[in-house]
Amino acid sequence: LSLRLFIPTERRENEVETSSSAASAAPMDPDAVAKAFVDHYYRTFDVNRVALGGLYQDASMLTFEGVKIQGAAAIVAKLTSLPFQQCVHAISTVDCQPSGPAGGVLVFVSGSLQLAGESHTLKFSQV
Repeated sequence: LSLRLFIPTERRENEVETSSSAASAAPMDPDAVAKAFVDHYYRTFDVNRVALGGLYQDASMLTFEGVKIQGAAAIVAKLTSLPFQQCVHAISTVDCQPSGPAGGVLVFVSGSLQLAGESHTLKFSQV
């Protein structure tokens, strides 16, 4: 499973700052953003894969076993068609680096996946 994540960490010029967002005007720590995103993504994957659709865009691309799948709806359709309903991800590493002029973050994740009813875990990595 390969997924390239681009997570903006800075507010863009045309975004309006409100008094409640003034404290968040400073750039966020890429490591904190990456960890929060990874926690959210895999927790959502484990309990409600359909809800992952909001994390993808029409230009998003998922490569699964060599097959490229583009667009939020197609990606969610693939994820929900996987031959298991219940799973638990155990994250081993989350490595990130700043990416691009818009303040994005490139995230590499590795860990294991435990499927319901299986005694062994499957290793995975995702970018």
